[in-house]
Amino acid sequence: MEFAYDDRTVELRQKLEAFLTECVLPAEPVHHEQVLAAGDPWARPPVMAELKAEARARGLWNLFLPDARYGAGLTNLQYAPLAELTGRSPHLAPEALNCAAPDTGNMELLAEFGSDAQRERWLAPLLAGDIRSAFCMTEPEVASSDATNIATRITRDGDHYVVDGRKWWSSGAMDPRCEIFIVMGKTDPDADRHRQQSMILVPRDTPGVTVRRGMTVFGYSDAPHGGHAEIDFSGVRVPAENLVGAEGTGFAIAQARLGPGRIHHCMRLVGMAERALELLCRRALDRVAFGRPLAEQGVVREWIAESRVRIEQARLLVLKTAWLMDTVGNKGAHTEIQAIKIATPAMAEWVIDKAIQAYGGAGVSQDTPLAALWAQARTLRLADGPDEVHRASLARRELRRWS
Repeated sequence: MEFAYDDRTVELRQKLEAFLTECVLPAEPVHHEQVLAAGDPWARPPVMAELKAEARARGLWNLFLPDARYGAGLTNLQYAPLAELTGRSPHLAPEALNCAAPDTGNMELLAEFGSDAQRERWLAPLLAGDIRSAFCMTEPEVASSDATNIATRITRDGDHYVVDGRKWWSSGAMDPRCEIFIVMGKTDPDADRHRQQSMILVPRDTPGVTVRRGMTVFGYSDAPHGGHAEIDFSGVRVPAENLVGAEGTGFAIAQARLGPGRIHHCMRLVGMAERALELLCRRALDRVAFGRPLAEQGVVREWIAESRVRIEQARLLVLKTAWLMDTVGNKGAHTEIQAIKIATPAMAEWVIDKAIQAYGGAGVSQDTPLAALWAQARTLRLADGPDEVHRASLARRELRRWS
């Protein structure tokens, strides 16, 4: 594996660093003020549109898509250091670059599995940033960490399918610009447990779709990721051509979608930890307690040193995983994808926690980004599969080597 950045990555990193410094970081307080003024936690403030226009003008757009027909055509290894930089402002930078979940995963899904008509109708406006989308898989009545539990029904009725069920934590659904839901449900409950599910496209304005409420994340709206919603689907009729792929392929499509999504989250988590460590160091140098700077306190120095070690370990594992995905494919990198999904959120959570501790009351307030960073890192120990599921699967893979 080659650790040096190639020329294109170097160029894009320089552009992105300048964009973050000149535009994104100064926009953070503006964004916060505009959301408060709107009185709606899921409102999309004007500053975001300004950031997106500027990012597009600078050539920082759709960097996540490796398919050059639709995106920048970067490899995972090229994209990793760029996604890491966006993690320094995870609530603004990814969306500004049109690289925010769940749209990234939904665009990848449509690019790989969608029909020509589906790509023209939904992928094109998503790539342009004109609309947003939601991914509806998790359900409140079943343990959705086992996706085969999903109970929503997708029933064929002539030239249509009828969708019935309830979803929650439907990422992206609270964004006012969200126009399309990708819904996972069962088309054949009697088939093999991994062939029962299908994916179908449901326009938001379809009769029978009811967005019941927005879901907060540790009290945050998570609006830059489109928010999360609880949604009822009651007798929702959509044309049969809205099915993504074939009946029974929904589970496989979901797994294909989640692999890149997991590594994208981990790339950004490294950047989140880097920002937390920077804030920790600045605080340690500036703050005096008990007659001397925090930087001279042994315990704080331990936090700083341990943070650097943990960040470097996680970054190397993420880069190795990206390289494997590029060279042997997502299946060949399955072990490493699970490993980073276990290790990276825990690393970021630990580093951010130490920065919060150094800031004291300010660390848990709205006066620093640390509380929001911690909430996101902690949430990612659940999103795209909880730690325990990945640990169990990883252990089974290891045991098979010796059985």
